[in-house]
Amino acid sequence: MNKELTKAEEQVMEHLWELEEAFVKEIVERMEEPRPAYTTISTIIRILEKKEIVAHKTYGNTHKYFPLISKAEYSEYCTRNLIRRHFEGSLGNLVSFFTSKNNLSLGELEEIQQLINDEINQKKQS
Repeated sequence: MNKELTKAEEQVMEHLWELEEAFVKEIVERMEEPRPAYTTISTIIRILEKKEIVAHKTYGNTHKYFPLISKAEYSEYCTRNLIRRHFEGSLGNLVSFFTSKNNLSLGELEEIQQLINDEINQKKQS
């Protein structure tokens, strides 16, 4: 997947992921005030269709939209892209950055260590 989403596209997708499928009107109704115009959301949805992130089912002369990728898939794509672009493709560089630059508490560091230890143990068993 090579689908960068704008902030507005991500906002629309957040609602679509929650709803699983929706008409444009339903997405607009879920937006925070001041709500964007129906035509604005409709345009964003059409862009998302061109990016092959969203598809639709036709009901008469209206469309019900649904995501083609899950939120988890998009999150994974964004994370991998972040690591590739900002941390030379190294997960170790990312972890090093966050542990050294973010004043993590001892508890947070221990939690990270436990996650790593759990993953190591799981790999050893398989």
